[in-house]
Amino acid sequence: MSTTIRVAIVGASGETGQSIVNALLSSSTPKFEITALTRPQSLHKPTNLALQARGVNIVPADLRGPAAPLIDLLQGIDVVISAIHFDALADEIPLADAAKAAGVQRFVQSALMIVIPPRGVVDFREKKEENLHHIQKLRLPYTYIDAGWWHQLTLPRLPSGRVDHLLPRPPAAHPSLPLGLDGNVPTALADLRDVGRYVARIIADPRTVNKRVHVYNEVYTLNRVYEVVERVSGERLGRRFVSEAQARAAVDDARTQLSLTPGDPTALLAHVAAQLFYSWAIRGDNTPEYARYLGYVSGKDLYPDFEYVSFEEYVTEAIRGEGKGVYQDR
Repeated sequence: MSTTIRVAIVGASGETGQSIVNALLSSSTPKFEITALTRPQSLHKPTNLALQARGVNIVPADLRGPAAPLIDLLQGIDVVISAIHFDALADEIPLADAAKAAGVQRFVQSALMIVIPPRGVVDFREKKEENLHHIQKLRLPYTYIDAGWWHQLTLPRLPSGRVDHLLPRPPAAHPSLPLGLDGNVPTALADLRDVGRYVARIIADPRTVNKRVHVYNEVYTLNRVYEVVERVSGERLGRRFVSEAQARAAVDDARTQLSLTPGDPTALLAHVAAQLFYSWAIRGDNTPEYARYLGYVSGKDLYPDFEYVSFEEYVTEAIRGEGKGVYQDR
């Protein structure tokens, strides 16, 4: 692979995609040449124009169209990164097929999520596993990356409302984070900005080809999250504990609502959120220990020199009014 790594990204304008682009653009060794594949109708959207102004090559691509044009687009590309939204994972199949035909040297599928059992807990995780099996059937070199639960989604609301501008919109839809069981279930955390920086290291590392890699910054319980936020902010947070039975009921209720309104984005997100909470806050799946059990290579072992943003540093930024929120348009 040359000193300049040519990367094609699908989903570059999303939260994870932007983190990856930021990291690749700021890398000096190696250098990355970035092409963002976007839907033809999105070519001139403000997010894509902003990426183009920063030196990203924006190319229209129809993942559901004929294979030949997509194969042509991927000629000469070293790494394909998919940051496709979880409700469009089927589009990764033709993308992987085209990558194989074009001779791409590594495919990073849209994993980039917390550690979850391959089946039986979170529905979209099963589709990710099916896609990985397809990639392996093709014998397409790959890396499967999962990361800690974002700091940006861990921050609870403050009674004063002074961090509401950093929370997913609208603020009323993001009450103070409930605590699973007794609040002592551990979970791996990562700052969204660091996710892209981890990806930049991983895709330039030959040790991670055909491996599952788990990257995270720290391991916290939600009790500790609340304690840090209270200490830094000086505000007292109310605590709402959720039992396993309540969490299971929330998943069942959300699934029922989704069955009544299939395709409704609000119902879909509610179902996913309930399943994810049950996985990481009740079952305790999102830990380095469970990742190792599932066969992941640890980013801590690969990159012991990685300087990350701690959760307390992120909270301090938030209290100062600094930082950027996620899903601000939802």
